[in-house]
Amino acid sequence: MPIAVLVVEDESLLRFDIADYLAENGFEVHEAASADQALKILEAVPEIRLVFTDIDMPGSMDGLKLSAAVRDRWPPVHIIVTSGNRIADKAELPAGSLFFAKPYMPADIARSMQGLLAGGAA
Repeated sequence: MPIAVLVVEDESLLRFDIADYLAENGFEVHEAASADQALKILEAVPEIRLVFTDIDMPGSMDGLKLSAAVRDRWPPVHIIVTSGNRIADKAELPAGSLFFAKPYMPADIARSMQGLLAGGAA
């Protein structure tokens, strides 16, 4: 059974690109264009094991606030954060989370997801 992940990215082309890559590499991919939409999906799909989110998004919260909410409400869910506008400090991220600057290579994201889900360092 494929591992369910949630890709949260407001730039549709970037979201489609990483979602397609992950799906081609065996993940069950859910997509959200905002943190608000992501929370609804997380509530509806309890099988999601990892969230990959951009920091800068429209709506009531950015990716860092989403990450904190995910850590609080779904502690076992792994988190990877990305941004093209800034480098997130480790102190801003929930414990155990990873950060990737844009542009990133989809293969690096997939490898890091597999590492987190296997319980090792990515």
